[in-house]
Amino acid sequence: MNRSSPPAPPPALSPPPGCPAHSTGPSSLPSVSASVSSSTSVSLDTDLLPLPAATGAYRPREVYRGLRERYGNVARVELEPGVPAWLVMGYRELLTITRQEQVFSRDARNWRDLTKKVVSPRSGLLPMMARRPDVTGADGPEHRRLRKPLDDGVARIDQRRARLQVEALCTELIEGFARRGRADLVDEYATVVPSLSLAALLGLGGEEGRELLRALTALSADSADDAHDGDRPFEEILAGTLRARRENPTDDLTTAFISHTNLESDAERLQSMAVMLSAGNGTVTAWISHALRLMLTDPRFAARTHGGRLGVDDALDEALWRDPPLHNMPARYALHDTELGGRRVRRGDVLILGIAAANDDPAIRPDDTAGEPGNRAHLAFSAGPHVCPAQVPARLITRTAVSTAFHLLPDMRLTIPADRVAWRPSPWTRIPVSLPVEFSTAGTRPPIGPSSHRTVADRTIADRTVRA
Repeated sequence: MNRSSPPAPPPALSPPPGCPAHSTGPSSLPSVSASVSSSTSVSLDTDLLPLPAATGAYRPREVYRGLRERYGNVARVELEPGVPAWLVMGYRELLTITRQEQVFSRDARNWRDLTKKVVSPRSGLLPMMARRPDVTGADGPEHRRLRKPLDDGVARIDQRRARLQVEALCTELIEGFARRGRADLVDEYATVVPSLSLAALLGLGGEEGRELLRALTALSADSADDAHDGDRPFEEILAGTLRARRENPTDDLTTAFISHTNLESDAERLQSMAVMLSAGNGTVTAWISHALRLMLTDPRFAARTHGGRLGVDDALDEALWRDPPLHNMPARYALHDTELGGRRVRRGDVLILGIAAANDDPAIRPDDTAGEPGNRAHLAFSAGPHVCPAQVPARLITRTAVSTAFHLLPDMRLTIPADRVAWRPSPWTRIPVSLPVEFSTAGTRPPIGPSSHRTVADRTIADRTVRA
């Protein structure tokens, strides 16, 4: 880009990858949760297994193991009817495709089925897989230029202040339903905490954060048409924050993006803001949900007040091994004919990162020993140049959300059997439809911290989470 040229106008922003708008697939994808939740495996007799059948299965690890037994570490699957892909399930093979960007690109313009219009322009796959003019769709020097502002911004986060802010938010949310003695920890908690926490990191006030959450929720539609129609409110909220911070700089991430010399236009700054949301929105919702589920259903991870021998950090790591926030991550596109895991991959083929399957690869977990407490060699955050830039704030938000819930509601219990938890149909994420719980209102503990009487809006304005 010519640095002397005037900045291009900001493009319309699509909902970021990983946000709730992409938790469900298009209406053409089969809703598999009902058909597979009562069984332990999915029949592999068909030519290509629909990928949502794996993520929605009651025991997805058995589905991946069945695929590996039949095909090896690289299996052919179906993303939607008529759209095939390679599912990379080997730990070493996944490292190969994430580290060799000269062979496996992130740029969807190299996807043969997309350029040849096998994939419909309105396909529900595109919100997660279409190329974006941002760091997620770039390779090489361009990727490094756009990645540095994200890394620099995350490095400046004051973790103590961020934790206190997230803790206060979680306390306020719990206070909103504590008197009822029951709640849905997905819709009323795990879905809300990441959006508002990330909005605060970007400098949005409490009401602005909730407006952003409403805009993202409005994008959660079953059809791509509805999703694209919802872009404008989302874009306007972020653009308004960008304008406000240019006039009144503070110490938030938006101000950091404005001042970073690697970002050459408002379009790039807006896309960086959207990427920060995508890096921890729906993915952190999934992580919180799975950690809560483990703490509620697995005796090893019972709340410490119940005598469980493993704590919150152990539950967080176990969730990343067994149910990573993105079970399957799109995508890489082959730039040349090559071989991977004994399979011939053609130029233009799409490869899906089978993170959950790779974490279960018997080459690294022959006896499931990698699940020992403290082992963080999983691939939940991917690997290579495109490794997740928001691991630190994601863990901070997730740990605070889970700890606060069990601190304030120590006798919380799931009201349905663990094997009755249903999953949102998606090729990518494995998020529970709901986690209904009951608890004693008398057991609800008082608010945490001296600032808990203030509103989220007050705290967001007063407690900036990035150092000047």
